[in-house]
Amino acid sequence: MSLGYAEKLSYREDVGNVGMPEIFDSPKLLHKKIEELAVMMRERSGKGVPGASLPFHRAVPTLTHMALVELEKTGRLKFVISQNVDSLHLRSGLPREKLAELHGNSFKEICPSCKKEYLRDFEIETIGLKDTPRRCSDKNCGARLKDTVLDWEDALPPEEMDAAKEQCQKADLVLCLGTSLQITPACNMPLLSLKNGGRVAIVNLQATPKDKKASLVIHGLVDKVSFPERPDMKPVVLKEQPFSLQRETSMNRPFVMLLTFNFSDGCGCSSSSIEWPVDFLKQKGSFVRDRSLVLQELQHAAEHRSRAGQHAILEREGVPRAETSIHALVTNIVRYDTEDSKAAVPMATWMNSNGSLSKRHMDAIGCNPASSKKQKLVATRHRRKGLNPATQKV
Repeated sequence: MSLGYAEKLSYREDVGNVGMPEIFDSPKLLHKKIEELAVMMRERSGKGVPGASLPFHRAVPTLTHMALVELEKTGRLKFVISQNVDSLHLRSGLPREKLAELHGNSFKEICPSCKKEYLRDFEIETIGLKDTPRRCSDKNCGARLKDTVLDWEDALPPEEMDAAKEQCQKADLVLCLGTSLQITPACNMPLLSLKNGGRVAIVNLQATPKDKKASLVIHGLVDKVSFPERPDMKPVVLKEQPFSLQRETSMNRPFVMLLTFNFSDGCGCSSSSIEWPVDFLKQKGSFVRDRSLVLQELQHAAEHRSRAGQHAILEREGVPRAETSIHALVTNIVRYDTEDSKAAVPMATWMNSNGSLSKRHMDAIGCNPASSKKQKLVATRHRRKGLNPATQKV
């Protein structure tokens, strides 16, 4: 259990029996039970099984986390129900739609208005479904976000509970890993599978109240059960993490962000990049530019300087620590003549000063009603590949 998480919980006397004696199966019995569990897990598909003393932000997914991800990829694992709040299942790569986090996530905030979730790379400051210092980034919402971790008196989230119950009811096998199965109502959900002919297997170092209802009980370390020792294979240990996440918690230094738009086939340029500085210490003003004038400037740059993929800012609305801007992007598209030669014509040369297509080029690409059917067909094919002048919010 994370030191920070334990300190945030409110005091409560009756939280189940803590500190129960641990039971270790003998190596021979453990190996036998692992083989039995493997048979139970591959029963329907006929395939084999693929191979709290730290704060949460320093924890990394274990071998068992990664084994569950591989089981999900092969189609054997349908759903994971977690009472942990460490976010390790999501960090291991398990799809969000196949995970129910009954007690919340210390790294996740949720908007109570639009239900949008925000997964952070830092631990949220509060627990107990309280307001956090941040707001929903949706411009049409902007509600104050809340943490998602439950305190003792908080009810379990209905959406997560409903999904968990549904999956338990139709499961062929419910595998309980490293849980004492004492906290209600979550501890009773594995037994829902028994009503429809499913089975329960428990892997835990301590005895649980549900052991008698289980088809198999293994007393051993979860990682040892997930990855049984193989004398015929050489162990490999990764001593260092493959990556390290670094972030600044104090917003006292400006930085630059880069956003690249990749254009589709048929455009005269492959991409266009927008770069803008972010400075949290400055109060940025708002402005709106004349769109027709901006498009005319972009046209001139694309036509006379052979610089396709041009962009310019149209609007900016800025307040301290928040900014919304609208950019215009213009590129040229490749147009092929209907008869002989193939020539790339920059879109900028087609445009009037107000940003619309001139009549002469509407005729050329088959947009004019007087054009032939053949011209219309060819033009339609290539116009679908290109990009018209457009605006993009960032």
